[in-house]
Amino acid sequence: MAQYFLSSEIFRGSSYGSGHPLDIPRVWPVMDLTRHFGWLSDNQFLSVLPASEEELSLFHTEAYISALKDAEAEQALSGARKVRHNIGQSGNPIYPDIFSRPATAAKASIVGAEMLAWGKATRIFNPSGGTHHGQSDRAFGFCFVNDPVLGILTLLKNGAKRIAYVDIDAHHGDGVQDALSHMPELRIFSVHEADRWPRTGERDDKGAGFARNYLLQRGAGDRELLTIIVNEIVTALKSFKPEVIVLQAGADGLADDPQSGLLFSVNGYWKAVETILQFGAPTMVLGGGGYNPVTIARAWTGVWGLMNNFDPYGKLLDNWSSELLRGLHFPHRLGRDMPNRWFTHLADED
Repeated sequence: MAQYFLSSEIFRGSSYGSGHPLDIPRVWPVMDLTRHFGWLSDNQFLSVLPASEEELSLFHTEAYISALKDAEAEQALSGARKVRHNIGQSGNPIYPDIFSRPATAAKASIVGAEMLAWGKATRIFNPSGGTHHGQSDRAFGFCFVNDPVLGILTLLKNGAKRIAYVDIDAHHGDGVQDALSHMPELRIFSVHEADRWPRTGERDDKGAGFARNYLLQRGAGDRELLTIIVNEIVTALKSFKPEVIVLQAGADGLADDPQSGLLFSVNGYWKAVETILQFGAPTMVLGGGGYNPVTIARAWTGVWGLMNNFDPYGKLLDNWSSELLRGLHFPHRLGRDMPNRWFTHLADED
C-alpha cells in the first residue's frame, strides 16, 4: 500500500485571528508528531501549493474566487461583496491568508483524489481538509473553500464511478450534501449531533436523493457512534461497493472539544476511522472540525498511524511530544488547568 500525507508549511503560521475558535494550531502539530514518532517518512510527505483559480472553479464561482483573492490582497471587501459572499462576517473573517490557506487545503484534496484515481496511492491524508460547509458562491461555517466537493469532483473527472463520502464531524456536512447528493455515482453519509449548528441533516433528510443522515443526541459516546458506523454505514457500503471512499474525520465530537456536546473518546474515534479503513477501498481521509489543539494533535496523529499500520492505542508520549502539546496555543483553556492525561498517552485512558 502507498500512503501519502499532503500538507504545507502555510498552516504553521496562519490563523483566523484572535478570539476566533480557529485561532489555534491544528495541522503542524500532527506533521511534527508523526515525524517524531517515525511514522511519517520524507517520501510520504507531499507539500502542495494553493490551487489555481481554474482548479477551484470546478465547484466555486468566478466571482467568489475573485472575492477571496481580493480580500487577501486588500484585507478588505466592499459591503456588497461581503454580504453576497458572506466574507468578513458570520464567523468567516478576513485574515492574511484568506485565499491561500483554504486554496492550499483544496489543492491537497485535489492532488490526493488524482493520486487515488490514477492508482498512485491507496490512502491519502489531508488533515487541513474537510471544510464541508463551504458553498459555491459563499463562505459558510468557517469554511471558505469546499475541498471535499472538489476532491470528489476530481475523482469523478478522472473516471471514478462509485464514491462514498462518510462524514463523522459533529456538525452536518451540509455543503457536500447540497452540492452532490443528486449524483447516483455517490453515497453521502453524515453522522452528527442533533440540534447542533447548522441544524440541517435530519434523520429523514436524503438531500436530492443519495444522502443519508444519522443523528446522535447530546452526550452520545463511543458506543452510539460505533453502532451507526458498523450497523448502518458499513452495511450500506457493502451494498454500494464504492471504488473510493472519502472520509471526513472531524474531531469535534471528542469529549474534550468545546464546540459540541458529544463525548467520543480518542480511542472510540480511532475505532470508527479504523472500521472505515478496514473496508478496504482506496481512501482519502480529511480533517474537519476540531477546536481543542491538544486533542486534535493526538487524534489525527493516531489516524495517520492507523493508516500506516502503526498502533496508536498504546503509544506513550515522551518528553519532547508532551512538551509540544503543552506549548500549544489554546485560548479556550488559558488560565484553566488542563488534565495531565492529555500529555502522557496518545490514546485516552480506559
